[in-house]
Amino acid sequence: MVAKEAFKEPWRYSAAGISIALRVTPRGGRDDIDGIEQLANGRSVLKVRVRAIADGGEANKAVLVLLAKSLGVPKASVRLLSGATSRLKQIAVDGDPARLGETLRQLASAKSKDQGN
Repeated sequence: MVAKEAFKEPWRYSAAGISIALRVTPRGGRDDIDGIEQLANGRSVLKVRVRAIADGGEANKAVLVLLAKSLGVPKASVRLLSGATSRLKQIAVDGDPARLGETLRQLASAKSKDQGN
């Protein structure tokens, strides 16, 4: 049985790593992960903001670099699966799925607590 908390996580595990559902804010003033948000359709996404503008793929590149740095993986391990021209994106991260999931959980919960204060 899946824990209720795990249902809210906007990432899925695979043998090669994880895939993450993102909602990206370009020109967001800083490069940061802002926690987890539930969309109107009930889907959970990881909120990410980047300073880069959404022009010529600059924001997408900034998102990939931010995730690689935040998760402690090489940039080559992070790739865009879908949503190149959308705010809603699907990103794949190669690596140990348990470690990646735990790192994301810590990043997202720290941000969610910060916003509550």
